[in-house]
Amino acid sequence: MFEFIRTHQRLMQILLAIIIVPSFAFVGIGSYKSFGDDANTIAKIDGKPLSQLEFDNAIRTQLDSYRQRMGAQFDQKLFDTPEFKQNILDQLIAERAVAAEVVRSHLSVSDAQLQKAIKDQFGGEGAFDMERYKAILAAQGMTPTMYDQRMRSEMTLLQLGNAIQNTGFAPRTVAKTLSDIGSQEREVQELLLPVTDFVPQVKVTDEMVKAYYEKNAKFFEVPEQAKIEYVVFNSDAVMSQVAVTDAEVAAYYEANKAGFTAPESRRAAHILIALKKGASAADVAAAKAKADAIVAELRKTPGDFAKVAKAKSEDPVSAEQGGDLDIVTKGALPAPVEAAVLKLKQGEISDAVQSDFGFHVLTVTALKPAVVKPLDEVKTEVADALKKQKAAKKYSEMAEAFTNTVYEQSDSLKPVADKLGLKIESAANVSRTPSPMAGPLPYNNAKFLAALFSNESISSKRNTEAVETAPSTLVAGRIVEFKPASKRPLAEVDAAIRQRVTMEEAAKLAAKAGADKLEALKKSGDATGFAAAKLVSRSKTEGLNGLAAQAVFKADATKLPAYVGVDVPGMGYGIYRIGKVQQPAEQDEARRKSEAEQINGIVAQQEMHDYIELLKQKAKVKILKPITKTTVTEVK
Repeated sequence: MFEFIRTHQRLMQILLAIIIVPSFAFVGIGSYKSFGDDANTIAKIDGKPLSQLEFDNAIRTQLDSYRQRMGAQFDQKLFDTPEFKQNILDQLIAERAVAAEVVRSHLSVSDAQLQKAIKDQFGGEGAFDMERYKAILAAQGMTPTMYDQRMRSEMTLLQLGNAIQNTGFAPRTVAKTLSDIGSQEREVQELLLPVTDFVPQVKVTDEMVKAYYEKNAKFFEVPEQAKIEYVVFNSDAVMSQVAVTDAEVAAYYEANKAGFTAPESRRAAHILIALKKGASAADVAAAKAKADAIVAELRKTPGDFAKVAKAKSEDPVSAEQGGDLDIVTKGALPAPVEAAVLKLKQGEISDAVQSDFGFHVLTVTALKPAVVKPLDEVKTEVADALKKQKAAKKYSEMAEAFTNTVYEQSDSLKPVADKLGLKIESAANVSRTPSPMAGPLPYNNAKFLAALFSNESISSKRNTEAVETAPSTLVAGRIVEFKPASKRPLAEVDAAIRQRVTMEEAAKLAAKAGADKLEALKKSGDATGFAAAKLVSRSKTEGLNGLAAQAVFKADATKLPAYVGVDVPGMGYGIYRIGKVQQPAEQDEARRKSEAEQINGIVAQQEMHDYIELLKQKAKVKILKPITKTTVTEVK
């Protein structure tokens, strides 16, 4: 499956990352609209107002994005901050400033460029599948027209960005120096003082154990837990109690036959003789004559339509497909073209039809008349639709009964379960905060758990109120058994603490002994006791501990041998002797080239950021209304 928005180049990532919050709906260049007067204007960018409504919509859009990503963990209060609002405003201002510069620079994208970009994005090397293209867009809530506008905006931004990208580069000497640092090799020997060698020297007293226990009390806490019962009321529970008769199905079918009619289907093809906007009368006449000649030719041999389209059509997307336009859907083609296609019989050749793109010669390659689906074919579909209608009407009534029953008969969930045909579920070891390990279980919801672990619920063990945990989903529960938070007794964890303290004290002794030995080695330059030398680099540490490798390459190696000591957690104290520093005999040119590109990309990103800031100054941004008082409206 092709991605809905595929990044065209690395620069596009940089540009969009800087100026556009990813979840914002991008506004077409030069098409800003303000829905407020001066009193409701937050800021002016390039003389154009940014209204309170536009700002609020941007906040809601971003909150929707976070809500989808975070699920049950989403807490809108965390986002009701001045910092969050200011970030949204900064993003909107940057977007407007860049778009204003695009308009000033008269940047545009031709129809041919747009068509080619769409074909490359959704068709690749194979055939362009119009139906699949529309389906992909529809899944994202867009039409081809909307996507065309979005693509034009992005491609125009890319034109602006390319001019900045080409100025972003680092000198070769800088790239080479950084690459040399990354590939540098050091010959290293290791002398490890194992922590286990110092364990016999450690004497752990009762006072040390008690001190550790008190200082690290949180490690020994056992959180409060409960065994619970709960019932779930949702649309599935309603549907299970709804039935429809064959007579109802038949009646619904007769009353809604239009909805079960497969509409007429026309597959069309065209040959385009392109015209530029604003073409002269002579050019229009020449194009019309060329199209008329094709019409005359094809009416003699209509079976050659695909061959002629490949040879003469000036539509870069459809020509190589024999002019195929796929199944014609309402609004997908220019109005004159669509109207002409709907009048043609299968295989008939149209007169030349003019649109904004030029002159079209059209034919219908496949025609299926409208067909009413028989009742037997759609019986299940009709029954499901009727059940949903009935369930929707019954839901409110049953939801009210659920809410009232769990409250009025609060000493048990059995009455509501019996009344509405629900099942009582149980769960053990439940705590008052949602658990990521529990997943999307009905009770693993912050609102429900807050009600369940309220003081009244814990003390009385009565039913909670009905809590909405998801759309059309109510949950009620009660605590059956409750264990308050506690602390494991010292006697129970004494052995574990003694072992931990022993290793910590042994590590201190190892570190002290190692530091003393390190100082002596720096004075003597001795290599006695070290392991065999091995050649390491930042990318190939040859089994060297990660912390040790970092210390080895941070060490000053201007004077050799050089020594560095590292406290390696869980192992002991390591001393490392650096005897040689060198560059590899064979340079990896591919890696060097890749690193140079990355460095240039970083420089380009910084230059793009600086350019955006310059455009914001050029746009003479004026903040007219403080946003700190704006309340983030709850989004449901």
